Amino acid sequence: MGPHPAVAAIRLAVRRVLHDVLNGHPTAERPPSPLVLVACSGGADSMALASALAFEAPRLGVRAGGVTVDHGLQNGSDLRADEVVLRLRELGLDPVESVAVTVGRAGGPEAAARDARYAALDALAERHGATAVLLGHTRDDQAETVLLGLARGSGIRSLSGMAAVSGAGGRYRRPFLQLDRQTARKACMVQSLPVWDDPHNADPAYTRSRLRHEGLPALEKALGKGVVEALARTAQLSRDDADALDAWASQAEASVKDATGLLECAKLYALPPAVRRRILRRAAIEAGAPAGALFARHIEEVDRLITGWRGQGVINLPGKVVAQRQGGRLVIRQG
Repeated sequence: MGPHPAVAAIRLAVRRVLHDVLNGHPTAERPPSPLVLVACSGGADSMALASALAFEAPRLGVRAGGVTVDHGLQNGSDLRADEVVLRLRELGLDPVESVAVTVGRAGGPEAAARDARYAALDALAERHGATAVLLGHTRDDQAETVLLGLARGSGIRSLSGMAAVSGAGGRYRRPFLQLDRQTARKACMVQSLPVWDDPHNADPAYTRSRLRHEGLPALEKALGKGVVEALARTAQLSRDDADALDAWASQAEASVKDATGLLECAKLYALPPAVRRRILRRAAIEAGAPAGALFARHIEEVDRLITGWRGQGVINLPGKVVAQRQGGRLVIRQG
């Protein structure tokens, strides 16, 4: 008899990603036995992922390791991290490490914890020479990410959720984006894997937690059970659209610049707004505006220098960047 359907599903998802990781490196350049790490919090999603990696990796000649990040946000979080390390070793993963991070305050508690976590994972992957780091985000996480993006009102890039492949050189992989949270939980249960439920996931102080326990259930009640799946599909379609518009903007950029490299307002005006705003955003970032602090409202204000010109003055952007219109040209520079 084969494995339980939930276990078969998580293993297949991981196998596909491992094949993809191996095929992404020409055989000549591939390390003899590449290392793939799993980032594990001890929760159901990442424990299921760790168990599937431990099962599939040896069959493909891949070394499987694990890492758990201690954010230090709760009493006893260091003991919890030690316990996760023990669990990962019991699964047969090696190397396994626990990394303690200091969470700052920038951008709110959730964003600050995420920034600290990825910085630690990046450093660890570099140190071990890991080919990939697997993350346990599920289709449910994707649905939540899309709703959070929708609430921010910042365009289709924020509706495109999390990418299946991201990070430097495609380091981060999310094998479970097509699987629901229930499948991961079930896979842990049937394999008798102990699972830890992070109290933060049920803490109403966190936006994502409120969305998980109140927002999505209310949406499902009003619109039916297919909401999570539909939102995840929206993410993929939005990602494709956003990628296409980015590519269009890259091609159009050269055609709207004069001989000195300045943006020509008349040529920008002729472009579709979605393409034009991407060019403006890129110009602001190139001038030194931090991408994370540059919001849709900033770009709309710059856009009005082209579409609603009434002699307005300099527009201040984050990172001490200024935008102004000068004789039919748009100048975006350090102020």
